[in-house]
Amino acid sequence: MKNILLINGHRNIKESLANKAVIEQLKATYPSMVTHDLCNMYPDYNINSKQEQEALKKADIIILQFPFYWYSVPAILKKWIDDVFEFNFAFGPEGDKLEGKDFLISVTVGGPQESYQPLGYNHFTVDELLKPLEQLAYLSKMKFHTPIREHRMVYIPDVYNTEESVLKNATTQAAKVTKKIQSITEATQ
Repeated sequence: MKNILLINGHRNIKESLANKAVIEQLKATYPSMVTHDLCNMYPDYNINSKQEQEALKKADIIILQFPFYWYSVPAILKKWIDDVFEFNFAFGPEGDKLEGKDFLISVTVGGPQESYQPLGYNHFTVDELLKPLEQLAYLSKMKFHTPIREHRMVYIPDVYNTEESVLKNATTQAAKVTKKIQSITEATQ
């Protein structure tokens, strides 16, 4: 079995509906998966980069799980990336510590898919907006996999979506991540 490390970038997972459901389903499927809940581990944003680097070195599959915030990652996840992906760890002449690891992005998107199109409300696709993470994977010599996402992952009572629809989408998201992990595992056996 591959060692899976999930980095949870949600700023308040206790209040989350979608991300919490995705993570719980993945934990049920992969009980040995290591999960780093960044906001609970580092409420002061003082990331222990050496500890995080050690966890990354042990992992075969690295999953970033987060809600799409302002067309990017939440602040705690950006800080984690900035602090952990250091010169001569993730890149540079000796920066081969992540080489060959599988890198998955699992993102929950609040808006509908049609709003993330060239002629849609947001003008760009989610994949286009996630290009910096793709480049991060390439620079770190990791195996980049197409981002996994579901749309309409925000529930606002009596305003937007239903709790049931968001949980259904979260189940679909977790199933897609599971399928990707299975394909990675089968490909390397």
